[in-house]
Amino acid sequence: MNPRPDARAVPWIPPSETEHLLREAALRGDFAEQVRVLAGAELFIGAPKAEVDAEPDDVYWRPQQVAKGLVVRQVLTRGMLPPWHPDWVFHQITLRWAAQFRWSDPRVLLAVNGGTPAQLLLPATPEHRAGWLRVYAEHGRGRDGRFTALRHGPLHGPLAFGLACGAPLAFGNGVPWNDVGTAYMGYTTILDTLRDGWDVTDGAGWRKELDALLDGRNSPPEPDFVLRVREELRTGRAGMPSAEEWRETAAGHAQDLGAGPASVRHIEELVRRVLRYEARFRAEGLLPPEGRVRKTVAYDYGRAVNMARWGLSARFCTPPEAEQAIVHAGALARAAYGSWQDYSVGYALGRVLRFDGEEYGPYHEENVAAHRVLTEHEGSPWRNVPWR
Repeated sequence: MNPRPDARAVPWIPPSETEHLLREAALRGDFAEQVRVLAGAELFIGAPKAEVDAEPDDVYWRPQQVAKGLVVRQVLTRGMLPPWHPDWVFHQITLRWAAQFRWSDPRVLLAVNGGTPAQLLLPATPEHRAGWLRVYAEHGRGRDGRFTALRHGPLHGPLAFGLACGAPLAFGNGVPWNDVGTAYMGYTTILDTLRDGWDVTDGAGWRKELDALLDGRNSPPEPDFVLRVREELRTGRAGMPSAEEWRETAAGHAQDLGAGPASVRHIEELVRRVLRYEARFRAEGLLPPEGRVRKTVAYDYGRAVNMARWGLSARFCTPPEAEQAIVHAGALARAAYGSWQDYSVGYALGRVLRFDGEEYGPYHEENVAAHRVLTEHEGSPWRNVPWR
């Protein structure tokens, strides 16, 4: 299989900011800027899936002979990855990794997006690679917290809406929010994530976890139970219940359902925790002064979107299966919430109740960063894909 994208389309539009910056630098003959952009870019090396499955810890980056007798090692930026194929996968690398690779022949060039309108050919002598390392040390790419999008990815319609529901996690992972294609992150990285974080090692296990997320069964049920009690009290009294009334009613309902003393105490403490998190959300700008969270199931729906993308990247499903799951997750989110604001705080509360432990640490900080970018960035889907 030839992993290079089809470059016949005219006129060519760079699929993302990375390719745009690389092309502009190339047109100016600005070698230093090309390297700087590459230092901050996602880079990929293609390989046969069977080969990687057989030796997942090895990366065979073989030189190839191209036009005019040149010998190169090929890498692709994310926007230039080819269409998804079940038997062709990609390692994700950095410019630092490329610089430290064993280049036995100084005449071999680094080909970035070879054979495409975004092609760059860079010398890879020891001196040049030392320069790559210096630039990477200053401009190297961190994985987390970057808002990116692909111009050729879904931007409107049900698929884009579903992908937008997964945007907080995509933002945290530093991947484009609207990409349903060849790679989420590197193939072996995704396999490790699914195995270590979800105990998923095959398509059947992936489907089981995806269904649990779509059904809202992955997260504990208690947060939505106490939030539902508050909404019922508010509706019945035409006003917000006091903290004490909410706590006592939730505890009473839990007892009526057969909860033991320890579970009842957990419900009471959960009400207190929700109130404290909501106060913090107001202080951080996630909630308006009188705002509240109504449901936390957004956290499962948002992860379902990314689970679909992970399954596609791991070759546990096909593109139609992943897209169907993403659209379904979006429809469920739209039925459960009334706006991107409501969805965002539901996602945030579900996440911190599960993992933060009222430390207001990385999980909370990532929620705040994602909320601000997705509500304020002019290119954000939350500003361009209507909720209704």
